[in-house]
Amino acid sequence: MAITDWPELERPREKLLQLGPASLSDAELLAIFLRTGARGKSAVDLARELLLRCGGLGALFAAKRAELAGLPGLGDAKFSQLQAVLEMARRALAETLRSSDALGSPGAVRDFLRLTLANRDREVFLAVMLDAQNRVLACEELFRGTLTQTSVYPREVVKSALERNAAAVIFAHNHPSGVAEPSHADQVLTQSLKQALALVDIKVLDHFIIAGSSALSFAERGLI
Repeated sequence: MAITDWPELERPREKLLQLGPASLSDAELLAIFLRTGARGKSAVDLARELLLRCGGLGALFAAKRAELAGLPGLGDAKFSQLQAVLEMARRALAETLRSSDALGSPGAVRDFLRLTLANRDREVFLAVMLDAQNRVLACEELFRGTLTQTSVYPREVVKSALERNAAAVIFAHNHPSGVAEPSHADQVLTQSLKQALALVDIKVLDHFIIAGSSALSFAERGLI
């Protein structure tokens, strides 16, 4: 049965307009993005199949162009649209952070870091540089490593923070393993960075570990 033959409030687009996007399932949201189905399948059916084959929305958005090329309904045009949606979301969150107190918008900070780091296949260490009012000056990817580790050099971190005239920083790195727990090395590194930056009167406000949809805060764990 075509979606146009469904009861109105069961159609994804109408349901979104009536009840809001949060009321839709992952498959319904993806169906709106796909717009059309395939032979014998509605857009929702196709969306369910794609999510099953990819392993969920996160994996779908993280997939490389070549990985999606053989999937029904996801050619180069759709891949480009997916990447554009992700980048617009990142930029919108970055605008929110730049225009407000980062500590007053913890949800936006977490969402931005998840979008930036969650699906990277190598460890990446970045720093969010803040001014004296905790407004974002810049977000810099400082180091990139392997699947399991990244070498971080405190001297380079201090240099970058001073160049940005930062008053405080929030660090973040990802765990491609999918486990958002700090290792002993993560804790030692955080304390080393905190001590190095304290010498130039720059505060370390937090350090996040991103793993999939999880975001662990050192500050909330009492590790800062």
